[in-house]
Amino acid sequence: MGLIRTLINDIDVVFDQDPAARNRIEVIFTYSGVHAVWGHRISHALWNRGCFFLARLLSQFIRFLTGIEIHPGAKIGQRLFIDHGMGVVIGETCEIGNDVTIFQGVTLGVRGKKKGSGTQQ
Repeated sequence: MGLIRTLINDIDVVFDQDPAARNRIEVIFTYSGVHAVWGHRISHALWNRGCFFLARLLSQFIRFLTGIEIHPGAKIGQRLFIDHGMGVVIGETCEIGNDVTIFQGVTLGVRGKKKGSGTQQ
């Protein structure tokens, strides 16, 4: 799927999930969940190109701005909607499919000691 279509999907899902959304300009400038997802899409591309430090730096900056932490190694599908996202944490081993909604205070990830395993110890 192309970049423009992905960005449009990220906006359109807000209208599908949030009855308070009024127009595209409002969504683009005021929805922190959209900002976090867009920041992740950029940091994930950097991560996949081996720019690990830059990807983590960007993800931490987005976390500072939005209160939503998404590790650049996490895999996120199309039309993810993060509603009232303060405190959302998505770890490196997460794989989120299409058409998912996440609410505030949710942590997705694995707690274990084996690095990069994706399995709980």
